[in-house]
Amino acid sequence: MSPGDEHGARGSDDRYGGSGQTRTRLPDGTGDVYGGARRGNRSSSRSLVTVVGVVVLLIAAIAFANRGGGDSDDEAGGGKPKTAPTAASGEQPVQTKSGGIPSGFPRTEQGAESAAANYSVVLVSADILKPARRGEIVQQVFVADKAAALRSKLDKAYSKEFLSNVGLDEDGNASAGQTYVSRTMPVGTKITDYSDSTAIVEVWCTGVFGTAGDDSRNPVSNDWFTMTLQLRWADGDWKVDSFSQKDGPAPVNGDNAVSPSDKISKAVEEYGGFTYAR
Repeated sequence: MSPGDEHGARGSDDRYGGSGQTRTRLPDGTGDVYGGARRGNRSSSRSLVTVVGVVVLLIAAIAFANRGGGDSDDEAGGGKPKTAPTAASGEQPVQTKSGGIPSGFPRTEQGAESAAANYSVVLVSADILKPARRGEIVQQVFVADKAAALRSKLDKAYSKEFLSNVGLDEDGNASAGQTYVSRTMPVGTKITDYSDSTAIVEVWCTGVFGTAGDDSRNPVSNDWFTMTLQLRWADGDWKVDSFSQKDGPAPVNGDNAVSPSDKISKAVEEYGGFTYAR
């Protein structure tokens, strides 16, 4: 996994393979990116944007290596509906957590969707860059027979040198006066294949990614993407066997005024996250 690849070295299906990827970019223009100027249209400015190495789709390269091949659309089971109800199921979320990550999902389609939504949040989080948390996350989220190899690859990918290149110290922390932000919010989920022991779930997500603070090279911006997680029932819970990611669907950017970096940092510190349930 290497810094500097724009959204990873992807094939035509937008899946991540072999390279690191980032959702934070250098500003398109000059001056204070957190000032009043609106960001330009994403598609027109893409060629001008320099991608830095802050990895956000954090384990996608290794996840790609674990996949068998073929697009997620091809892997979806025939006969399953292409749409899912937009309304919540009304089922209660899980009552347990392990290492701060929701656990104990029911062995049902709704349970698989709930697991995929929560795992999407933790897999695209700032914590995965912290060596002290990385092992806990891998052990909790992935099937046991892939956890050890995955942890080893991640440790090599997120080396001290790599973290330094993206503005983080060896513990995965931002410099004094800056706050690294990586928050994912699932918008909806859809099961494309399901059996009693496996499931493929698509999670449509948005999120905020970057570094808030004076002189930040990676200003906090938002993005839209869809994660496809292959789940396996193991040790009494749904676990991730592999996953991939692609851009969109993305709406037109709104007319919101850009907030100063200190407000972004304060929001990250003061607003807690959620446990998601289908």
